Amino acid sequence: MSPITSTPTNSRNESARPRVRAEVAALRSRPNASVVIIGGGINGIATFRDLALQGVDVVLVERDDFVSGASSASSHMIHGGIRYLENGEFRLVRESVRERNALIRIAPHYVKPLQTTVPIYSTFAGILSAPLRFLTHRQGRPTERGAALIKAGLTIYDAFSRDGGSVPRHRFLGAKQSLAELPALDPAVKYTATYYDASMHDPERLALDVLADGLAAGTHARAVNYLEAVGLGAGGVRVRDAVSGEEFDLAADVVVNTSGPWTDLTNEQLGRPTGYMGGTKGSHIVLDHPELLEATGGREIFFEHEDGRIVLIYPLKGRVMVGTTDLEHDMREPAVCTDAEVDYFFDLIAHVFPAIRVDRSQIVYRFSGVRPLPRHDDTQPGFVSRDYRIERSDVAERPGTTLLSLVGGKWTTFRALAEHLSDEVLGLLRRERLRSTAGLAIGGGAGFPASDDARRVWVVSHADEVGRERAEVLLDRYGTRAAAFLDDVDGVEDAALRHHAGYTRGEIGWLVRTERVAHLLDLVQRRTSIAFTGTLTAPLLEELADLAAAELGWDAERRDAEVREARRVLAERHGVAIAESSLVE
Repeated sequence: MSPITSTPTNSRNESARPRVRAEVAALRSRPNASVVIIGGGINGIATFRDLALQGVDVVLVERDDFVSGASSASSHMIHGGIRYLENGEFRLVRESVRERNALIRIAPHYVKPLQTTVPIYSTFAGILSAPLRFLTHRQGRPTERGAALIKAGLTIYDAFSRDGGSVPRHRFLGAKQSLAELPALDPAVKYTATYYDASMHDPERLALDVLADGLAAGTHARAVNYLEAVGLGAGGVRVRDAVSGEEFDLAADVVVNTSGPWTDLTNEQLGRPTGYMGGTKGSHIVLDHPELLEATGGREIFFEHEDGRIVLIYPLKGRVMVGTTDLEHDMREPAVCTDAEVDYFFDLIAHVFPAIRVDRSQIVYRFSGVRPLPRHDDTQPGFVSRDYRIERSDVAERPGTTLLSLVGGKWTTFRALAEHLSDEVLGLLRRERLRSTAGLAIGGGAGFPASDDARRVWVVSHADEVGRERAEVLLDRYGTRAAAFLDDVDGVEDAALRHHAGYTRGEIGWLVRTERVAHLLDLVQRRTSIAFTGTLTAPLLEELADLAAAELGWDAERRDAEVREARRVLAERHGVAIAESSLVE
């Protein structure tokens, strides 16, 4: 699989001057395409891949880094959406379960079955209120769901999974057995229901694999990050390079707005105000808490709190992620996890595991994003449809050009959504679909070993240079795409980072060179999980800045500015305090 090739540079070049990004220069030299997609979250990226595989001349532009918005602030789940049954969204549940099961097969390096347990405190609660909520979807006093209602929902949910048994069916346990399996649970629990959805332990890396697949389709597929759409007129989509500040037009027959919760703001910048969106903010915290990690028993704890919000306590990467909230948010302001939300999460943990104490010193990362929900007026946020629709409008200044706006969508259904949206585009272009992406492996999922024996064969065959333990880590981190990195460092001494034994200097350089890294934050937040797991220290940040500077040709002033900006963003938006460089050895 081809990497997400970026500007070649400069650890292997003498110049320390910043270079013009090759992908921007190439786009400016041929500023026309059949389709321009605005927004590099998972839905925009997946649509880019789908169209690229049909041979369509397509350009994707993203104002920030790829998958840096709502798609990077997910709950790390690929799920069928059992709760949507109460909304009556059976089509969405059926599609979601089908896509969940498919992703376990086509992206097995990042999507894996996730055992999920629901603690239940009553037998019949919610039986009378649920039908009313189903019919009205209006605000009202939330009511706890009892065992009978949850059992009915899981039975229906299992019925949607009859496609070969990608995940086991649900099971119910009484209090005694529940506490035997999860002894730290609240002793007041009467039952637990355990079912399976799927985890997505590296959403950013999965999205980057989807992007790489699109780019590998050929030179007709181009994608550029840090390139903002700022207008739409006779010349096409006006874009501004956030790195250089230059502006130019991209001519296209179809413009697709996939900017998620920013869809209305993007349309406003394009000169076409809309009122489609009404997303809500969801926050999470990540805890370094071995006792809580052990208490989960390796499974996600999932339930609806008494205020109607969905709660998850989720073991992930040796940490525990806790979420989420469902709050109104102004998209003109950054989404940040507040202290009030942290207090709320601590109350949730105490509700499920009353003997376990948590405090703010154990938080290693916090994050928040806005769900791309449609405008919902007086509908209760939890009942707002997670389904999607496509809005179409003509561009008067460019006769024959059509603007499509995606409203809604969720991680789980990105492949099916992209196929639907691509079919709309193909219809406008009067082109036939050449192939479906159904069943098509994603990135490092191609050829991923499907059994323990096959895994051993892969590891042994790639362990000559780096050893079996390192080959195992790389396979888990990149899937079979790890072979491309191993080829890159073949015959070259590749030392571990001085301040993080889990990564090597060669690996960091490879990520910067091949995955469109433009800023230090791209590296610590999205190309790696260093920030998320709380392993970023001041010395490590400086070391990573040195490696990125060598690859990207940053001078000392630019390098130091990148370090300062990384410290600022991590502190203000993620609660991660990194020392000033003057304090670093």
